[in-house]
Amino acid sequence: MFRSRHSASMDKNHITNNHNLSEKSSSFSSREDPKQESPDHPSSTDIDRKSTDTHQETIREENELLENDMIQYDSSAEDVDTSLVKLSEEVDQFLEDVAAKNLPSEVPSCLEKFAKLVQVEIVKCVSGETQSKLINDSSDEVETSIFDSVERIYKLTNAFGEFRFEEKKEIECVSSLLNLTSTVLQGAMSFLEEEFRTILGVSKKTDSEYGDGKSASSSKRSTSSSSSFTDPDRCVLPESPSEEDNFPGYSMETVTILKKIATAMISSGYEAECCQVYGVTRRTAIEERLKKLGFEKFSIEDVQKMNWESLEGEIVTWIKVIKQGVNTYLPGERKLCEQVFSEKLLVSGNMFNNLTRNIILQLLNFAEAVAMTKRSAEKLFKFLDMYETLRDLIPTTDEFLAEDSTHDTKGETQSARRRLGEAAVGIFCDLENSIKSDVAKTPVPGGAVHPLTRYTVNYIKYACEYKDTLEQVFQEHQKMVSDENEAPPDGDNTVLPVHNLPSPTVKPSPFSEQLMTVMDLLDSNLESKSKLYKDLSLSYIFLMNNGRYIMQKIKGSAEIFELLGNTWTRKRSSDLRQYHKNYQRETWSKVLGCLKDEGLHVNGKVAKPILKERFKSFNAMFEEIHKAQSTWIVSDEQLQSELRVYICSDYSCISIFFR
Repeated sequence: MFRSRHSASMDKNHITNNHNLSEKSSSFSSREDPKQESPDHPSSTDIDRKSTDTHQETIREENELLENDMIQYDSSAEDVDTSLVKLSEEVDQFLEDVAAKNLPSEVPSCLEKFAKLVQVEIVKCVSGETQSKLINDSSDEVETSIFDSVERIYKLTNAFGEFRFEEKKEIECVSSLLNLTSTVLQGAMSFLEEEFRTILGVSKKTDSEYGDGKSASSSKRSTSSSSSFTDPDRCVLPESPSEEDNFPGYSMETVTILKKIATAMISSGYEAECCQVYGVTRRTAIEERLKKLGFEKFSIEDVQKMNWESLEGEIVTWIKVIKQGVNTYLPGERKLCEQVFSEKLLVSGNMFNNLTRNIILQLLNFAEAVAMTKRSAEKLFKFLDMYETLRDLIPTTDEFLAEDSTHDTKGETQSARRRLGEAAVGIFCDLENSIKSDVAKTPVPGGAVHPLTRYTVNYIKYACEYKDTLEQVFQEHQKMVSDENEAPPDGDNTVLPVHNLPSPTVKPSPFSEQLMTVMDLLDSNLESKSKLYKDLSLSYIFLMNNGRYIMQKIKGSAEIFELLGNTWTRKRSSDLRQYHKNYQRETWSKVLGCLKDEGLHVNGKVAKPILKERFKSFNAMFEEIHKAQSTWIVSDEQLQSELRVYICSDYSCISIFFR
């Protein structure tokens, strides 16, 4: 007879009365009451993988002990079916009598026979020697299963505490039976735990692949198996070619077996072991899926050391992975968890919350690390992509975590989103510093569009494709700043004067204000750069080129135009017209002065020498203007046309020179 790990601790000589027997019965079970030994909600995130491996090694040693310590119970396969069914009926009757306080005068012999017979079948299951009829509960010929038998063994172990025998012989008999049922129960739990682990570890397998009658434990030694509990004659439909659509990929037959094992283990006081196996196995499965999609676990230091090209690629992968994880993997896991633990809803909720928390926190760690990297202009758009991804997924994750009383994962998700938003605000606001720091003293040749103008306006154009998101992050930033500065010092009851009260007019949004600030800084910078030109006319050409470029980009972007508004746009248009007038005045006023009739008449007649000198001066000035301005740049064709129209319409006398 093989013994449990705890059976050696029994000292029969110390059992002197029935009360002591009841107290010592706990020492023969494979574990103590889970309510006393383990927390109500075991967390898979607290599991040490090393201890899990040690636990698996212990189970393997126990299984070898069961095989080597096989009890000598001579029974043919045919007799096993008949005996098991008959003995099960007798055990059920005994349990009914105990529940009704109708205790027998002596311990029935059927109890030991039943326990030994169940032990034989469990050893066969562990060794993979034969297909146990205890398992094949789908057959109509067998009226009992391993789950029914384990439940009876568990009830028997608890029922022995009800006995009140005075004779030493009966006390020793009950003690021996308690030792036996505890051993059988532990062996059964070890077997079911290993089956549970093996079946969970193999998905996307059809039941027909494991129809050879071997248990999962024995099959694992040769090839990976899904389940030994399925009917080999069952017709299984082929799997869908898409793994993601059927995640996590277990057949309904397999899920049914997982449910039965989980229910049996939890009902027998092995909730902690069951949850540990489930949590570790399913967490590993999801992590492997995420890794297959390209997700890697990076530390904050790893992310900080990455160059932007590498980090940008990792961000793209992260967005794909977190969307797949939240939209596909977690819903699949929730469904599986609810099915496997359908008879233990509290366990189901706790298991899924633990699993969800672990996976989401892994993904959020990367987002937090990215938000902590050194800010630079090119990172803005990827930061906003990550922000939008988290923002759009939060309702789904909140739904998953609705029953999570701690809400720590919800807070972590919101925190990661806010960090990314704050980083985006900081990057966009750095545009101010970029403009202020551009103090180059070399003017752009020909008064062309300045590189700072091109960079700033195009950057804003692309940024405004995220207009709604930027509006959101700037509003959140403003609210955070307001909350920090809102509360006045204690005892400060100062009343603001009327003229300092907020204006009733609608203020522009925080992002609009920031955008206007940037554009005003750009205008000021361009005004300063225009003064670098010695020729005043060229400075106006420079301002016209840059102003026209800005206006064209703004009119071409509905988002920017909406943010800046009509008032700002009208002012910029007015400034451009003024540049035109200033250019005309500075360029042609002296030239046209040569053609005025003032001073041409002497005694009522045109003085030809004076007129000749005027034409000579006109030609010289015009040639000088042509020579100088032929190298100037007016890149916008519409601006070229407008300049010609303005000059010709006001000074038609010199239009011949612009044909």
